[in-house]
Amino acid sequence: MSRIFTLILILSFSNLFSQNDTNNLIKYTTEFRFKEGIFISFEQVKSNSPVSKSKIQFISESDDVDYYTKLFNQKKISYSENDKIIDVPSEKVWGFSKNGTLYIQMNDELFRIPYVGTISHFIANVTLYRDRFQDPFMYDPYFSAFPQPTYTSKETRQFLLDFSSGQILEYNMQNVSAILMRDNELFDEYNLLKKRKKRQLMFLYIRRFNERNPLYFPQK
Repeated sequence: MSRIFTLILILSFSNLFSQNDTNNLIKYTTEFRFKEGIFISFEQVKSNSPVSKSKIQFISESDDVDYYTKLFNQKKISYSENDKIIDVPSEKVWGFSKNGTLYIQMNDELFRIPYVGTISHFIANVTLYRDRFQDPFMYDPYFSAFPQPTYTSKETRQFLLDFSSGQILEYNMQNVSAILMRDNELFDEYNLLKKRKKRQLMFLYIRRFNERNPLYFPQK
């Protein structure tokens, strides 16, 4: 009898702590606004605690529409913290928030994240490097065996941001399936679809996953 009472007591305290944790969190909705500033790391994104503009050492009008573009074009970003000036290479800064919207830095460019959730979705450019002799669309009748210069091109692709780890994944069926494995019911349902349907309904299932597994932020 005493064991049962002890078990009930433990469960009661567990539920109490769980409720307290939930009470200190805000469930993400489309009304949620990220605080203005730069995010040095992804941990700052998860806690919605950016370095505010007032702490950034940058000579520019704070209401300049290109403020963040100009800021990230600098080789380093400096900001004050605990009466010290900290310098960070701009390429190491995760991103920023403007007007409540989240932006990520990727491949030395800044991209808006329009769909935020436990699994977020965004579009970004990737740089492709090709050798001329490897490109089937660049026929050279005077091609020789000598090494040919490489050339670059940009391509727009879709990506997923996993808020549980900060990992950035390519938006494809393999990665969507791996994510859905965290929700057995959704995974089994998705797995029954034909390949064409799986491809067509990837975003729908990501959205359903987010609805069933909401994203939370600390209440501040």
